[in-house]
Amino acid sequence: MKNIILVAGATGSLGGKICRELHHRGARVRAVIRPGTKPEKAQALEESGIETVVADFRNPGQLEAACSGVSCVVSALAGLQDTIVEAQVQLLDAALKAGVPRFIPSDFCTDYTRLPEGCNRNFDLRKTFTALAEKRPIRLTSVFNGAFSYVLRFGIPLLNTKEQQIAYYEGKTDWKIDFTSLEDTAAFTAEAALDNAAPRYLRIAGFRVSPQDLVTLSKEVFGTSFRMQNQGSMEQFMEMIRKVRESHPAGEHELYPAWQQMQYLYSMFAAHHRELDNDRYPGLTWQTAEEAIR
Repeated sequence: MKNIILVAGATGSLGGKICRELHHRGARVRAVIRPGTKPEKAQALEESGIETVVADFRNPGQLEAACSGVSCVVSALAGLQDTIVEAQVQLLDAALKAGVPRFIPSDFCTDYTRLPEGCNRNFDLRKTFTALAEKRPIRLTSVFNGAFSYVLRFGIPLLNTKEQQIAYYEGKTDWKIDFTSLEDTAAFTAEAALDNAAPRYLRIAGFRVSPQDLVTLSKEVFGTSFRMQNQGSMEQFMEMIRKVRESHPAGEHELYPAWQQMQYLYSMFAAHHRELDNDRYPGLTWQTAEEAIR
């Protein structure tokens, strides 16, 4: 009998890719979608061979039914307190009642276990969920992928293609930042969902680059070496973030306000993986830094 993997957040970019990677590996994939989801999104999943089940996250019975017969739940939910903490706890408890042995939470980010509270609001929400989840009798596996590589195409301060500048912070010119593409993260997560021996934490990076590495890459990709731009100390950066956050209280109810984006950049320079688990599942290929930038 095929493994049945339940995916939450399947209509999102990462969740949809995880569904396809699981299906490609021969798993039976069930996507739990909320009432009111656009019909075309559910149809797209069904046409790719994914079973869909509608469940209100406030209805424990519906969620438990969705989890029936499942060997692992994968959460790719995105949001704030009501989603990352409350909805995920509801899903986790439904999985427990249905006898699901394993749960992969929506921890696709920098390794927040190496960051103190207050560095990143969205990571702190994941810490809150983790503290609740670890009190429940279910096996957890978190996949930490660093930053998603597509951010390098957004003209962020780290790689500012408009100004042809590369940002760094004092003492961090050679600091290696972990990046993984959505596709590679999805493929690895699918393998982990089918791996009953998967450990509590898995850490991956499709590639690792420092600001100094990006100078070399900019020459190869754009034909000119971008300038290094000193952004001051990490302490100064954190103070700047604090002031921007105080000036924009509405951002507390937004997923990616400007100060949260700054917090993500701070996290890139504050924590990285000491060891990688890329080789745990043979046969995977990884996007390179040059491919991501191009």
